[in-house]
Amino acid sequence: MRSPTIAFLGIGLMGKPMAARLLENGFIVHAWNRTAAKAQTLAALGAIVESDLAQAVAGADIVISMLEAGGAVSSTMAAAVPALREGVLWIDMSSIRQDEALANHATLARYGIRHLDAPVSGGVAGAEAGTLAIMAGGNAVDFAAAAAVLTAMGSAVLVGPAGSGQVAKLCNQLIVGATLHIVAEALLLAQAAGADPAAVRDAIRGGFAGSKILEMHGQRMLDRNFIPGGQVKSQLKDLRNILAAASEAGIALPVTAIVTQQYQSLSADLPHADHAAALIALERINPGLRLGDAPDQFTAAASASPPA
Repeated sequence: MRSPTIAFLGIGLMGKPMAARLLENGFIVHAWNRTAAKAQTLAALGAIVESDLAQAVAGADIVISMLEAGGAVSSTMAAAVPALREGVLWIDMSSIRQDEALANHATLARYGIRHLDAPVSGGVAGAEAGTLAIMAGGNAVDFAAAAAVLTAMGSAVLVGPAGSGQVAKLCNQLIVGATLHIVAEALLLAQAAGADPAAVRDAIRGGFAGSKILEMHGQRMLDRNFIPGGQVKSQLKDLRNILAAASEAGIALPVTAIVTQQYQSLSADLPHADHAAALIALERINPGLRLGDAPDQFTAAASASPPA
């Protein structure tokens, strides 16, 4: 049985390493990005780089989209649909709202195109290592058809019908966003109260407070390494989507509302910084306190003066 031909749409911070994993696992990948130069970086790995969207998807068995937001996903789908064969499976791995995923599912169904919403967690490091957590919404037949492709990028779980993948991702981001802020508070409290924050982190890593967030992003905060894996702007988008879903469901999420405000305070000057910049948001409401003495590390796109 031949491997499916894949059209991968969106060669950004996450899309590039995800597409690279597919190439490394022997899949034929047609790569497309609105900014063509980003897709060109995959040519050395064997990708067939396409500048035209219709050409990118025309011969695909599976289309994977990894785009910035719901509007970009729906507009790209609308532009691509005329070139798709009936029965193609579209796997949208972007993080968008549940209602947007359901609308996309209905639109594609009208054209005989199958659909999974399958957002991911794990950041750039997980994408590079092929260890992403993939949360899929759709039917079991389509999920089974996508199994080999998804496995090349991480560990996938079918969490329910269409739209459920986005619900699971919102739950994931709720926990991630809140935990980043709690880790920042713990480390800054340790320093302010006279303890060694690095030693405190080491002491609690093996207990009930241990987590991947404490492990990875706690170290990032100690190093003041805000070079993006996940980004402030992406975390803020997800948190706003969580609050929208909560409002639709008729529930209040007070901690998420506070965390959203903290990321909002960073959105103007540090939108591209890693979401571990939750530490900076905390320092800004505690004038005179700063964790450690290392210089802040940002990418050129996220550069800013260290907080006063």
